[in-house]
Amino acid sequence: MTTTLITGANRGLGLETARRLVAAGHTVYLGARDERRGREAAERLGDAARPLRIDVTSDDSVKAAADRVAEEAGRLDVLVNNAGIAGPYGEAGDLTADDLRAVYDTNVLGAVRVLNAFLPLLRAARAPVVVNVSSGLGSLGMNADPEGHTDLLPVYVPALAYNSSKAALNMLTLLYARACPGIRVNAVDPGYTATDLNGHSGLQSVEEGAEVIVRMAMTGPDGPTGGFFGNHGPLPW
Repeated sequence: MTTTLITGANRGLGLETARRLVAAGHTVYLGARDERRGREAAERLGDAARPLRIDVTSDDSVKAAADRVAEEAGRLDVLVNNAGIAGPYGEAGDLTADDLRAVYDTNVLGAVRVLNAFLPLLRAARAPVVVNVSSGLGSLGMNADPEGHTDLLPVYVPALAYNSSKAALNMLTLLYARACPGIRVNAVDPGYTATDLNGHSGLQSVEEGAEVIVRMAMTGPDGPTGGFFGNHGPLPW
């Protein structure tokens, strides 16, 4: 049985990814800050879905979540770092360091907390996988040449906090992949998906957006590591 943890799994892309992986035979821990919402989401998916309270901005909460998975499963085969917030919209020069702090604490430092806490459980698995849910808005290549990448980045969003946090998450992906050669660590861009994060203004459904997350979560032992992927293949960093 494949044991999977998805953070931010009580709605949107996280919930759809959980639904698909449960259907594929995984036992999925649905990570959620709100215990009630996590429990309700898990009940919708059946017995193979287990609610797990985890606040990625809290060291104590993340440690408690890792302790529970260790006690119940003894290992973690797949980790999907999906929890994230958009934060305030605004261009460079319009936002302050305080405006960025909460976004970075969730989108960047949250991923570090979860990765570090669950590394022992990942290393106990036979072919562990980490999927960091990033965004094309964090791609330096796409942002440097937006007109040349309109197929990949159809809408520009002036969000200094969110965009730069996803660029940082991409770098974390590369560095963890290098530091952990026994674990396949990749970043993915689900595309501009209609979720609560963007007020459901996205151009595609959560079913479409979850495709690349599910695919990378289910890659075999010979799969890639240290890459950035979208629904149609590798993306520019």
